[in-house]
Amino acid sequence: MNFFKRRAPEEKAASAPLIALSMMGAPRWSGRDFLSAAREGVMANAVAYRCVRMIAEGAASVPWLLYDGNEEIHAHPLLSLLAAPNPQEEGSALFTRWYAFLQCAGDSYLEAVSTSDGVRELYVLRPDRVSVVADGSGWPIAYDYKVDGRSTRLARQSSGFMPVLHSRLFHPLDDHYGLSPLAPAGTSLDVHNGGAAWTKALLDNAARPSGALVYKGPDGGSLSDEQFGRLKRELEESYSGASNAGRPMVLEGGLDWRSMSYSPSELDFANSRAVAAREIALCFGVPPMLLGIPGDSTYANYREANLVFWRQTVIPLVARTARELTNWLAPNFGQKLRLSYDVDAIDALALEREAVWNRFSTASFLTVNERRAAAGYSPIEGGDVLR
Repeated sequence: MNFFKRRAPEEKAASAPLIALSMMGAPRWSGRDFLSAAREGVMANAVAYRCVRMIAEGAASVPWLLYDGNEEIHAHPLLSLLAAPNPQEEGSALFTRWYAFLQCAGDSYLEAVSTSDGVRELYVLRPDRVSVVADGSGWPIAYDYKVDGRSTRLARQSSGFMPVLHSRLFHPLDDHYGLSPLAPAGTSLDVHNGGAAWTKALLDNAARPSGALVYKGPDGGSLSDEQFGRLKRELEESYSGASNAGRPMVLEGGLDWRSMSYSPSELDFANSRAVAAREIALCFGVPPMLLGIPGDSTYANYREANLVFWRQTVIPLVARTARELTNWLAPNFGQKLRLSYDVDAIDALALEREAVWNRFSTASFLTVNERRAAAGYSPIEGGDVLR
């Protein structure tokens, strides 16, 4: 409501002194499409941005392993392709974008560029530029990539190879596209962003809500146009903004300032934003303790929270990608090839590995190869004996 809005002339004579009241309107939510979610959810929200980066950079840092049957291969063209997928990116940079898009959009697309010698380059496609082309039965048969008004169809090759790997998160109501964590977290994102905007507005206005000027003129009279305009200009120029915080107001005869205030619970935006931040972190699978969000006591310490983050969020994502790459890409290099990941290279799991090794070292009923198998290593010659 505009506190300075003039009343209609026919209402002036009968009007009594009026105090303007602020009424709560309906909530306004941001869009839930990919572009809106990316702008409002990731680019304008520190919690969501940090969650996406933690998951993507953590998952992309896990090294790939390649097996031919049960034998590990240390040098192979497939490993070289994953390490240097294209001239513009190295492997970890490409997979950082792959995992980040999966969190932001619920979908990730990886294009394979082939020559007569096979697959030679890999590129991550932006999800909002890709659309699924389905046949009459509803199964995807191609992908359209649209950019700068041009559309390129990436269809299944004559060999049967689909040049696009589409990974998507579970969506209960969509057959072709995934559901981003930003969607269920949208309400919390709006609350978190709205709380920040409200706090900034309060700081710009002396950290207090505004009030109303009540004019008590003789016989219920009202201000003239000139007086109304001058009063409005003085308020905007001399008493608004952080630089004028606490400045005393000089009022002329007939004017009375009525301050409008809220209860402390209504102004407790710090707690409301902390609750919203925990809900955002929950949608991404990041323990709030890792983000420095106050009030979270779910985990005993930071190390335990970090272990849960890797075990429940990052490693399942890497394992899923390894299986998808195996089914999609490995047949181009050999039928028995299988991609996996190196858990031993994850520093966050070092203490957990140490505890496992200590249990195995004291297990006198296990052979050497049984201990190695339980730890994820291949057997060695002469290891089928108790030690």
